Amino acid sequence: MNFKIDTKEKFTVITPLQIDLYDNLTEELFKTATSCLQKQVKNVVLNLQNIQTVEEASAEKIAMLQQTFYESSASFVICEVSKPVEEQLDHFQLLETMNITPSESEAWDIVQMEEIERELMDDFGEE
Repeated sequence: MNFKIDTKEKFTVITPLQIDLYDNLTEELFKTATSCLQKQVKNVVLNLQNIQTVEEASAEKIAMLQQTFYESSASFVICEVSKPVEEQLDHFQLLETMNITPSESEAWDIVQMEEIERELMDDFGEE
């Protein structure tokens, strides 16, 4: 496996171990992340601390992955993005569409806020 996976109380952290995010790794990432949607802990934090380059197709696949999570009422937050990857995402015009935080603890905060928001929306919808 090309990832470190750490399951926490409310989310799973997936950390790619390579320095380049190319198509084959992105396919594996997509399968690994979407399998979390079938589990009790559905939220995923993608920690990109090791990644130094990303292909445009891979970046687009991650953006699609984020959308898949939100459509499934789950959170998908990306954290610890290196400056070169941030610049690449900006060049691909994807940076502003992605839910990115500087640290894993801030990603955890986002997951918690989104969980509360979903609970409130569910409660509001029942009334």
